[in-house]
Amino acid sequence: MSKRETLLAVLVAFAVGVLVAGSLPHWRPVGQDAAAADPVDDRRTTAAAILRWRVSSAFGTHLPSLGENIIRVGERLAIASDGRIAWTIDDPDEVVPAFAIVDAVRTGKIPAGYTWLGYEQGRLPSSVLFGAVPFGMTPWEYTAWWQSGGGRELAHALYRPLGVEPILCGLIGPETAGWFREPIESPEELRGLKIRFAGLGGQALQALGASVTMLPGGELFQALEKGAIDASEFSLPEVDMRLGFDRVAKFNYFPGWHQPHTAFHLVVNKPTWDALPAATRELVELACGDGVQRNFAEAEAAQGAVLRELERRGVSTRVLSAPLLSALEGAVAEVLEEAAQRDPEFARILAHQRAFHTDYLRWQRLAYPSLTAPPSLTAPPSLTAPPSLTAPPSPPMPEAAHGG
Repeated sequence: MSKRETLLAVLVAFAVGVLVAGSLPHWRPVGQDAAAADPVDDRRTTAAAILRWRVSSAFGTHLPSLGENIIRVGERLAIASDGRIAWTIDDPDEVVPAFAIVDAVRTGKIPAGYTWLGYEQGRLPSSVLFGAVPFGMTPWEYTAWWQSGGGRELAHALYRPLGVEPILCGLIGPETAGWFREPIESPEELRGLKIRFAGLGGQALQALGASVTMLPGGELFQALEKGAIDASEFSLPEVDMRLGFDRVAKFNYFPGWHQPHTAFHLVVNKPTWDALPAATRELVELACGDGVQRNFAEAEAAQGAVLRELERRGVSTRVLSAPLLSALEGAVAEVLEEAAQRDPEFARILAHQRAFHTDYLRWQRLAYPSLTAPPSLTAPPSLTAPPSLTAPPSPPMPEAAHGG
């Protein structure tokens, strides 16, 4: 073959290779760099990327409503910024353990994380009030308190001095009251029960004699299967089904008295956050706001069909007895008061929530009468009790929240 023929063959092969490569589908990684997942022009965006973060999630990114929400937030940010904001989302323990995300952000080990703030309760007692309060606010009431009732300012006052910027970024409705290997009917049956339970609800169960432990979601199936625990709560029915709880515990109880809502936050290292351009900070806030409404809407839409499937698989869906719910609410009231006595910050935030709740119930009773009808087992008792969070009416809400 002559040199000219050889050169021609090389050029033809190169052209064919380009055409074939152009016809292949694009690879869209899950939980990886959000900018790479978006079909934007790499030549234009790679050098211009201004925000490349490793964001650790407290929840597996394969879990609906829990872990996948932050993936969606990252994808929307990549699109809205034309690829200039690119996140890598890490599963629990890839970089940081599930229960240590806020501390890792505070110390600068990671720039940002996505978590339930209640996991910090041992180090920061009042943190759990921003995650969920038993027999407390509905999801929409919590968003009203956070957005316009002073909740966000209280969170800023608590977390900013620690070097953390908290941003509400996800929200779901009530969890199940738990998965039990055996039926439970009375408060007496809680004594000695080995159960995984988080937050203030776990403390209430402990006060009633249960043996409470705290395990990450990924360890719960094995713990139930081997009998290390007798029962467990974790999340929504769709999440619990994904984790296989229905295969090892056949009694699923409602209502989710311990978490009438569950709020998730993006926590950002404060110096890192302050160094961002104002436009970038605004994009992150907008994406998280979108994450809140989408997370709640999609989760609410999915649970009915999931419950039907669980019942088809032989799960017995039950409602906690009135005596058991009453005992739990009484225990929660004691836990809240004891925590308030120990920690002034806890007391201040709880009083603020109670004052907001008192005012909000004036509206709720008129606008949503079905939620404030005579007491029933289909709603947390505090929605039909005196206007408070399992406590007598509190003083009027302070004129302004601290911080900002």
